[in-house]
Amino acid sequence: MLKADKDHALLESVDSRTTLAGSNCMEILLFSLGTTENFGINVFKVREVCTTPFITRTPNMPRGVEGLISLRGNVIPVLSLSSILGVSEPGMALGGSMMVTEYSKRTLGFLVQEVDRIIRVDWEKVRTPDNVSAGTQSYITAITELPDGRLVSILDVETIMANTFGDAVVGNIAPLHNGHEVNVFFVDDSGVARRKITEVLDKLGVRHKHAVNGMEAWTRLISIADHCDLVGRDLTEEIDLIMVDAEMPEMDGYVLTRNIKADPRFENIPVVMHSSLSSEANRAMGKRVGVDAYVAKFDADVLADTLRPMLERAQRAA
Repeated sequence: MLKADKDHALLESVDSRTTLAGSNCMEILLFSLGTTENFGINVFKVREVCTTPFITRTPNMPRGVEGLISLRGNVIPVLSLSSILGVSEPGMALGGSMMVTEYSKRTLGFLVQEVDRIIRVDWEKVRTPDNVSAGTQSYITAITELPDGRLVSILDVETIMANTFGDAVVGNIAPLHNGHEVNVFFVDDSGVARRKITEVLDKLGVRHKHAVNGMEAWTRLISIADHCDLVGRDLTEEIDLIMVDAEMPEMDGYVLTRNIKADPRFENIPVVMHSSLSSEANRAMGKRVGVDAYVAKFDADVLADTLRPMLERAQRAA
């Protein structure tokens, strides 16, 4: 198959996968950077795949940003993943393919050596890497294994964006009146996202605790609910609101939300999905599993404005 035909076929395949969320499966677009390592990115973050277009070089760009392209009337930055991950070698070509990604309400082009294929994996078989350190590993959010035993490193695109273009700024957020009486439980597998969520909750002045993946979150939520049953307390005395990410190792946010909504002990606790997957298809899936609000990452003001009325209602109900 010619390369252009292969990329077009992958694009059609990406477009057709809008009902996968909620099955606790993810589909990964595999690609290479000219090394022996296998990389992957969640299909839901990929808008299209194409051959590398003409790139306009621009001065004073952050490291790894090769320039700009015009795509359907929009000017978007193009990043070289091999450069950002520090695996490029002298004379290495920028890459023969470009993945156009859309997440956190931002469109970016990622240059890669070659796009391979799409595979489906169970979230329960996706693991957080151990001993994450500086360098390439700081951009890896999870690891999974192919049937032939090869490992695939799944990119943390939120960290790539934050380290390349800078963190989203959390400005002035008015504190919630008597916010110290409110308890928020949130889960996100991205360290960058957890840091920014914590900033927003701290400015609101509310108490909070968190988990780093869906399975850990569900285990801890059940433990809190069981303890409340044991001592005869209402669960809303411990948790006023739950915030979940969509894509997480071991259990995704859709399945986690479905589990929460199926347990009557959580009946009066709203669930907010806070995700970089901001397409209408993902929002619709969130509604189907029962989320009370869906917020695209990362706009601190929108997040605070979404949480505030829910937390105020929880205060009045207490």
